[in-house]
Amino acid sequence: MIIRQAEFISSITNLSSLPEKQLPEFAFIGRSNVGKSSLINMLTGRKQLAKTSSKPGKTQTINHYLINGAWYLVDLPGYGWAGVSQEKKAGFGKIIENYVKKSPNLHCLFVLIDIRLKPQPIDLSFINWAGAQAVPLAFIFTKADKLSKSKAEQNRSVFELELLKDWEEVPPGIITSAEKKTGKDEVLDFIGTALKVNR
Repeated sequence: MIIRQAEFISSITNLSSLPEKQLPEFAFIGRSNVGKSSLINMLTGRKQLAKTSSKPGKTQTINHYLINGAWYLVDLPGYGWAGVSQEKKAGFGKIIENYVKKSPNLHCLFVLIDIRLKPQPIDLSFINWAGAQAVPLAFIFTKADKLSKSKAEQNRSVFELELLKDWEEVPPGIITSAEKKTGKDEVLDFIGTALKVNR
């Protein structure tokens, strides 16, 4: 798939404000500062479509971007940052939980994982919770340019083995680098295939 058009549509705080046009949604979520905005900008080829920040927890709304007039890329708030209020830290945040549980058009939830780190309890906890909601999941491993290819694959294997303690089968995963545009085609092809399957 090639992204020819990416347009910001809305920034909402509750599901009653979802875009009127009903289209398939592919949502991106991860621990704060995992590189989500950089990944979205890399996928769309737009340097400032999603605002990047050195301050974790910047995204506190659900942001919809219309892609090629055919589907929405959904940027969800990050989870697991200690700097947000106690209310926002409850669970994974009401806005996240409501979207994952109730969004009528969610085709796939991409969970971003920092490939440099050992498996993080907050990531595993969120993945297990999302899996319990019967949401289609896929993983995007970020910041692969910070490691050698062999080390990145090794860390991916460690993560998947940890997940197999609770899962019978590990959801699909793609190793990426926003810096080097690694994995861009794989992520977009994954979405393109999902769109065809769900027609």
